[in-house]
This record gives sequence, structure tokens and C-alpha cells, in this order.
Amino acid sequence: MRSGMLAAEAAYAALAGTKDTEGAIFLFDYEEKLRNSSIWRELKQVRNMRPSFNTPLGLYGGIAYSGLEAYVLRGYSPWTLKHGHRDHEATKPADQCRKIEYPKPDGKISFDILTSVSRTGTNHEEDQPCHLQVADWEKHAESQWPKYKGVENRFCPAGVYEYVEDETKDIGVRFQINAQNCVHCKTCDIKVPAQDINWQTPQGGEGPKYVMT
Repeated sequence: MRSGMLAAEAAYAALAGTKDTEGAIFLFDYEEKLRNSSIWRELKQVRNMRPSFNTPLGLYGGIAYSGLEAYVLRGYSPWTLKHGHRDHEATKPADQCRKIEYPKPDGKISFDILTSVSRTGTNHEEDQPCHLQVADWEKHAESQWPKYKGVENRFCPAGVYEYVEDETKDIGVRFQINAQNCVHCKTCDIKVPAQDINWQTPQGGEGPKYVMT
């Protein structure tokens, strides 16, 4: 309930601060409000309890693991016992990594991205506001491409993010978002090193429509 109230406050502030009645409205204040609220502190203290039981340790091992983590970290540390950093902080620059050359899809067991996306039934109206919000596309490309060489295109399973060759740009590429392909995994919001991509619920709740067969 409290998070809904904070969302309403952020929406009101965003609408009151703009004269644009047709474009997308960015709720940049919402995350800050959430982080500064009691909700964030309470959830942070128990953020790793559930995953503790998804281990070979079993029920009692999970209880011991959770108790140890609660004792050691006391709910105030941003790190877990398993990872030394948050996901976006652990991403290495491209020059420190070996490029993986994946085999071409065979059409039987493995498939290309567009075929896989089509099977999700994903649909977004082409004229709706982009639900993947980036405050400054140019700044994002200039800060991310030279260091990470398009890491968004590697962690996104749906080919939503692209760096297209463009000689008019200083870095030689243009950042592009194909939001209509998004399957709402929200990896970009969590993983992108710059932390400047904000996933929002799309207009009309559109997205993948998985069909059980």
C-alpha cells in the first residue's frame, strides 16, 4: 500500500512539472522515494532469505545459512555471501573479456532471437510511449559503448537493444531500442552498468502472451 502511495506522489509531481500532455512521463522520483522509505529498509533486511533455501543444503541448512547471513550482514550490506558486488557493478569492460562465438541456430534445438521472440506472442502497439526509459540516449551510448561494446545486446534475450553503425556519431554507432520486442525480463534495469535504463509497465499492460500447450 505504501509503495502505491509513493507511486501516486511521484506521478503527481511528474505531471505537475510538465506541459507535455502527450509524451511519456518519467517517474524518476519514484525509486528515490522508495529507497528513502521504510519499505526499502524492511525488504533489504530479508532480501536473501528465500534464495537461501534453493540450495543443496535443504530446509535446515537453509535456516542455518539465513541465520548466518542475517547475523553477519545484519541487513545493512549491499552484498550477499555469494556475490561480492551488485550485478551492474560486477560487469567487466569488454577488453577484459573474451568474445564468445556462439554456433548458428540449427532451427531444431536452438533458434534465432526473432523466432524465439515471435513464439512468446509479444505485442506492443508501435505508437505507444517507449516503456524502456533512458534519460539521455546520446549520453548513454557515449559512456557505455567505448567501455562495454554493447553489453545490452548480449544480456537482452530479445534483441531489444542495438548499436547501429552511424558515421555521424563520434563513437561510430547509434543507440537504438526496439521496445516492441521486449519480453519484460527486466534484466536491463538491473544489469546495465550505467543504471540509467528504467523499465516501466507498458501502456495497456502489453507484452508477451505465453500460451500453454
